[in-house]
Amino acid sequence: MEPIYWACLSGGILFAIVTVVFGDLISSALHGALDFMSVDALRFLQPMVLVTMITVFGGAGLLLEHYAALAAVLDIAIAVIGAVLFGLLVYVFYVRPMLNSENSTGFSIRDMSGKIGEVLVPIPSRGYGEVLVRMGAANTNQIAASFDGEAIASGSRVVVVEVREDTLFVSRLD
Repeated sequence: MEPIYWACLSGGILFAIVTVVFGDLISSALHGALDFMSVDALRFLQPMVLVTMITVFGGAGLLLEHYAALAAVLDIAIAVIGAVLFGLLVYVFYVRPMLNSENSTGFSIRDMSGKIGEVLVPIPSRGYGEVLVRMGAANTNQIAASFDGEAIASGSRVVVVEVREDTLFVSRLD
């Protein structure tokens, strides 16, 4: 079993080195080929978790074989259990938080209903102006019209009442 343990351990270490050095190039070359792994049922099977499990299996197997006076079957069983437990730890404390930490500055204009903004370009009673609305950590300028049919001066605070045809319909905020 020792050659298998050495292969698992060295393969995992080699994978880690290649990933650190060539990770961006490999990611660009695969261009979404592993996106099937983002399915909820397969989220645990991330490449990092799998390779971690293989590496831990190899390392634990070597240590058990050399330093524990156990039967080979028991060495394998303990190495597999250790690999699965360590894989779970890596997934729970590293991979899952990283999956949830993706931030985007993108937004949908439909999400602007109820947001508060400031009029930059005056909005006539029957026409269009421009408002500045804060979305997350960014500000965005949008075309706006008066919801109530009244003119709104520049610098006024407004609330977005509804969004129709990519135009924000706003009312003065008192």
